[in-house]
Amino acid sequence: MPGSHLPLMEEGMARWPFGPPNAGIALDFTGVPPALDELRALVGDRWKALPRLTQTLVAPGGPRTGLAWWTGRHRWARRDGHDLGRQVDEADGTLRDAVRLWFHTPFPADRPPWSLHLLRGAAEGEFSLLFRMHHSLLDGRSLTTLLRALFDDGGPLDGAASLAVPGPRRRTVRPAPAAGGPPGLLTAGRAVPLPHRGAREPAYTVVRLRSDVLRAAREAASARTATTNEVFLATVAGVLRSCLSAAEAAPPVSAASAAVSDGGRTGDGDRTGDGDRARAKARERGREPGQVWLSVPVDERPDDCGEFLGNAFANVRVPAPVTLSDPAARLTACTGLLTPVTRPRRASEKLFESTLAAVPGATMALAGGKIFAPAYAPAACSYVHLREQGQTLAGRPLRRLTIVPMVPPADTATFALGGCTQGHTLSVATNSGSQDAELLAEAFLDELTLLADRTP
Repeated sequence: MPGSHLPLMEEGMARWPFGPPNAGIALDFTGVPPALDELRALVGDRWKALPRLTQTLVAPGGPRTGLAWWTGRHRWARRDGHDLGRQVDEADGTLRDAVRLWFHTPFPADRPPWSLHLLRGAAEGEFSLLFRMHHSLLDGRSLTTLLRALFDDGGPLDGAASLAVPGPRRRTVRPAPAAGGPPGLLTAGRAVPLPHRGAREPAYTVVRLRSDVLRAAREAASARTATTNEVFLATVAGVLRSCLSAAEAAPPVSAASAAVSDGGRTGDGDRTGDGDRARAKARERGREPGQVWLSVPVDERPDDCGEFLGNAFANVRVPAPVTLSDPAARLTACTGLLTPVTRPRRASEKLFESTLAAVPGATMALAGGKIFAPAYAPAACSYVHLREQGQTLAGRPLRRLTIVPMVPPADTATFALGGCTQGHTLSVATNSGSQDAELLAEAFLDELTLLADRTP
């Protein structure tokens, strides 16, 4: 609610240590772009009753030392009468141009932390709508709710429904039977060495998935046709397996080679020193300890709170079957990992979250080193889709949906799958090397093809 302190999840994102916590979705359309005034009028009509979109984020006051550092919390401030049209603009750049700025540019403190950009397309007769947000404001489900309302078959969103905070009943997933059930909150697993190619900086790339290959991959499951999300998880597991294999096959780098490399890197960008010694010791032991975990955001909204705008998700960790060499076996292992259930929220969960939220500085200091470490979850997997047929914006048909995730923790990757009836795109974000996003996206396409080739 306006004026209230942020809950624990949103407070954590407001304190994100790897860059501005900006994320968003781009919708690509075919046709002549609408006029900017037309788009502003549409936004004003469809979103006018939504208090969430008129709030500004207020940082804790005072110096970030002593008691203020331990207990200071962000809060939302109401801006009654704010013109939503001011948040809509037009830019000459493409999606890639915009994302390069996102990684480094926070929202101004004096305006609501979201914006809608009208971007030119990659070719004549194409354009994109790019919704950018501070992740403490909205989650992926909120974005699809907002964007659906702009389509020709949409209508103004209900303000009361947008404020209907999910109550005591929450959607979640069944505990994963593999690896002895779900991990403990701070239980570490096994880190996965990413390629580490190029300069150490955030990177982002997008690739299109062939519909026939994705369809064939879903048929590779042994018992039933797999869901797109299960194929997604299994393919990411294959990418991580290839990263582990590449690291284990790489020869140790000598101290002399490390000394002449630029900034402690070898010529191909692989890190040296402690990482090589750790891998060498692991090879001597004959095994690498720990389960590899994938972090997956799960929407917690029950059916009667589907239009709530805000953050109503939980990150769950599921096992990545990186020890299985057969792509079809990895798909089978991922079957049912995200089976949703709705259950009452436990009193212990409420107490635990409220206790941690009361001292956010201490929580981040104590837990941050664990939950942001590559061994906690070397990859995050997010899937956002619009299943409806024939979506159009002022008569222009939707072609594609692309996700832009936050800058991930250091030495981890985020794989984000965006889908609509016209097909799917994969976005990859990394924080380990300027070439890593493209390398991991290429590896994903290779692994998806291998899975599709296993179709009976």
